[in-house]
Amino acid sequence: MSTLTAPRAEAAATSRSGSKVRQYSPVGRALVVTALVVVAVLWLAPLAWALITSLKPEAETTDVPLQVVPDAGFTGAAYGSVLGNDNLITWFVNSTLVAVVVTVLTVAVSALAAYGFSRCSFRGRGLLFALTVAGIMVPPQILVVPLYREVLAMGLADTYWGIILPQLAVPTMVFILKSFFDGIPRELEEAARVDGAGSFRIFWQVVVPLSRSILAAVAIFVFIGAWNNFLWPFIITSNPDLMTLPVGLVQVQSSFGVRYAQVMASALLAGLPLIIVFMLFQRQIIRGVATTGLGGR
Repeated sequence: MSTLTAPRAEAAATSRSGSKVRQYSPVGRALVVTALVVVAVLWLAPLAWALITSLKPEAETTDVPLQVVPDAGFTGAAYGSVLGNDNLITWFVNSTLVAVVVTVLTVAVSALAAYGFSRCSFRGRGLLFALTVAGIMVPPQILVVPLYREVLAMGLADTYWGIILPQLAVPTMVFILKSFFDGIPRELEEAARVDGAGSFRIFWQVVVPLSRSILAAVAIFVFIGAWNNFLWPFIITSNPDLMTLPVGLVQVQSSFGVRYAQVMASALLAGLPLIIVFMLFQRQIIRGVATTGLGGR
């Protein structure tokens, strides 16, 4: 009986998971864990060094040889100087506003475009989608000059819309969402259409609920990109009241020279919202990246 039970159990486990789970030997597991620890240390080392530098007195940030613990002890003077800037709150609000609006509009535009490519049949669909995919290979820096001339001609320089609108076209997200929508069974939409639902209602009430995980992942990636975007807001804005946080912090650094403790403190403060977003929504990020087919199931 035992000789028959083991193969049956193995077959049952294989059928439940869809594929046989690979078993590592103790040596293999040790090597994998060691490799992951090394990668984690390499990734966390710059962050730890930035934190240590931000807590040093400014005079000891350039000492040679470098010291982990300063002679005068750690201090929060750099954070006090950065937070004492009157424009910091304004820049933080601008970054939050721009990132949120860009995220909402980009997800909406990309989802509608991806659903059109996935479900609608029209002349030139293949060519238009090929051009969209080709846009992934175009470096954003190449588009800076024509975008600037276009925004300037529209009179949107030094405005929120001048910062937001050029960031809404993200071919990568259209491609990702289109690939996901292709995996949703058409029978669900056909059943809704039999009940009298139109195309937009099917998209909103059938496709969107099934795509929550991928939409959340796309939204987080877009938010991170919009928050960290420096080049375009730096080019299109000159009014300090409209600057985003990355642009404003660079202006402060250039005005007072390079102060490494303040530079590291400002960088950590600017990245803190992204860390919070990742910690809160890391499950959605992993599910959105890892799942295929019915990701919302």
